[in-house]
Amino acid sequence: MEPIIISATEDTPGIRFDATNDIFEISGRSLPEDVVKFYKPILDWLDEYAQSPNEKTVFNFKLSYFNTASSKIILDILMKLEGVKNISIKWHYSSDDEDMMEAGEEYADIVDVPIELIEY
Repeated sequence: MEPIIISATEDTPGIRFDATNDIFEISGRSLPEDVVKFYKPILDWLDEYAQSPNEKTVFNFKLSYFNTASSKIILDILMKLEGVKNISIKWHYSSDDEDMMEAGEEYADIVDVPIELIEY
């Protein structure tokens, strides 16, 4: 499966999904102008990955900010990950960012997959 690597910009997050090297990460800021267009290839990649996932998957969210439209897509991503066996999700947030911590807690309450909150 080909990796999907997208460099972060001021408005879009960095994406590193590389099943061969066990790297699954979304980082930075997410407020793309067209959230559906930006995230479609990412959601498609996750659909394909879920068909034949690695033995264990550790998925890292390292977001510093996301807008309302992105929050829905993040939930979509988390819901897709519910179907992946042996998945763990790590939600990283800055010690001074209560909003990002609370977002991770809220997602943990919604989806049926373990989310570990990691303060840095």
